[in-house]
Amino acid sequence: MDFTGEERIAAPRDVVWAALNDPEIMRGCIPGCQSIERLSPDTFEATIKVKFSLLSATFHGLLTLSNVDAPKSYTLSAEGKGGLAGFAKGSADIVLEENGAETILHYRAKAELGGKLAQFGARLLDSTSQRLAERFFSDFNAAVVAKIAAG
Repeated sequence: MDFTGEERIAAPRDVVWAALNDPEIMRGCIPGCQSIERLSPDTFEATIKVKFSLLSATFHGLLTLSNVDAPKSYTLSAEGKGGLAGFAKGSADIVLEENGAETILHYRAKAELGGKLAQFGARLLDSTSQRLAERFFSDFNAAVVAKIAAG
């Protein structure tokens, strides 16, 4: 499942870039994120609880940054295991475009699910994954704007 989108953020690109690399901001924006810890400059360990229709699963795994071109773009890859529910893998190419005093965050994401999760059907998984991505980027936008307002 692949999806794309964009968020217009009322903040300069360097502020948006810093927020994309801040584990506390990310924890508050990733839907269902219970914990996130930086292991190295480009690797994080995370625990995320996700609800897919009737099935809820807690995933433990790694988030990795690659193709880093600061402060313009990177690829965020995730791989997690959800016990009996199965596994989830995904990545998002994120590009930050300066637009005056604002930044346009473009993303192209893809996700793959296996195990019991894969049995739910592609349409349900596609809509849930896209909804979670849209919620993350919307919440991220709000967090960056709030951080700027707080000084």
